[in-house]
Amino acid sequence: MTAATLCADRAAPTEASGLNDTGAALKFITCGSVDDGKSTLIGRLLIDSRAVLLDQLANVSKNGEVDLARFTDGLSAEREQGITIDVAYRYFNTARRKFIIGDAPGHEQYTRNMVTAASSADAAVVLVDATKLQWQTDSLELLAQTRRHCLLVNLLRVPSIVFAINKLDALEDPRQPQTEGQSAVAFANIRHALEVFSRAAGITVTAIVPVSALQGHNVVEPAIGWCNYQGPSLLQILEQLPVVPAQTAASFCLPVQWVEQFSSSSDTLQGRRIFWGRVASGQARVGQQIAVLPGTQTATVTQVLGHTRQPGAVQSGHSAGIVLDREVDVSRGDWLLAAGPGSANPSRELLATVAWMDEEPLVAGRVYWALHGHRWVKARIKRIVHKFDIATLMAEEATQLEANAMGQVEISLHEAIVVQPYRRSRLLGSLILVDTASHKTAGAVLVN
Repeated sequence: MTAATLCADRAAPTEASGLNDTGAALKFITCGSVDDGKSTLIGRLLIDSRAVLLDQLANVSKNGEVDLARFTDGLSAEREQGITIDVAYRYFNTARRKFIIGDAPGHEQYTRNMVTAASSADAAVVLVDATKLQWQTDSLELLAQTRRHCLLVNLLRVPSIVFAINKLDALEDPRQPQTEGQSAVAFANIRHALEVFSRAAGITVTAIVPVSALQGHNVVEPAIGWCNYQGPSLLQILEQLPVVPAQTAASFCLPVQWVEQFSSSSDTLQGRRIFWGRVASGQARVGQQIAVLPGTQTATVTQVLGHTRQPGAVQSGHSAGIVLDREVDVSRGDWLLAAGPGSANPSRELLATVAWMDEEPLVAGRVYWALHGHRWVKARIKRIVHKFDIATLMAEEATQLEANAMGQVEISLHEAIVVQPYRRSRLLGSLILVDTASHKTAGAVLVN
């Protein structure tokens, strides 16, 4: 079994082509191995796109030199150690679109932070440090953390994956003529290795581009011909990437986040409660017959409010307030579903892919808290089906999952929840497991 069995089949890698400019804000993350230049790349994007104020520039400058990584490494521990620990978000825009950047850490022990950022991203820029690889051959081996992050973003269904091969400028020295052309050879060989790995793992790659985050080559402005690359710059690619489409065609589903008690904001509410949440799929509209889970209660939607409290239908991905025609027992963590055929079905037994992030291994029989939407339920691990080997891209028999391992697991829940395969719904198909004693996030669960 290959990595392709963990997710839907995808096409072979291509260089940036056929991209559509949606104009909507793009949320993307930078990821990859340790010290591959992720924070520096974001700093370069901010500076060269003129998204930095003078006082911000002064705060990251010392002796006239700008430390690009300090734009995102804001924690004192990050600056002391020179590493990224938590996900740092930055916002900027160009003439074509707005961006939300998440700088994910590269260290294995902070993989949970990277998974959190990737779970809601429209795109991922995977940095590859050319100086760490045996670039002289096209059969080179990628770093383990590079492979792990690629598999994770693919597993999390991030729609667009861009490889940025960094530090190619460091392979050439103008004072040493024999190094001329080494950056082009390195780019060709590393690109070939990425394409081979991506095909074996079932990953579709949107683009593979050479960059120098430190010098700015091909980051914002295209460096035509550098490393024999003739395509667009990294920013030009990002400006054309699509965002995750809303699931408007599916049946209505909303996890209740907050219950507003007997609001008097409108005479038409007649003193009824408003159930607020973000529409997970479908459309919230007046006249819908809905069911409440858990339980067997049903009701009719009499009014739908948008986030500005204006009445009207609300699409998937947006917040809505739902008013029902009668009083039913609904609280935070419950789900409002479209009643009738085609609606999501509740289930207590799950077959899922788990990305394990706790230092304590995952073994059969252990019980955890599972968070699904806004609902907490007890979850017991019935069986470890197999573990996924990131080196061989094969599934192997296993009795436990160690930290940063991925595998397929059977899970039994204390009560039924509304689930769909993760490939169909990011929200309905995902859970997190939390240790009942330490309350630490232990694993990310993707329903198969």
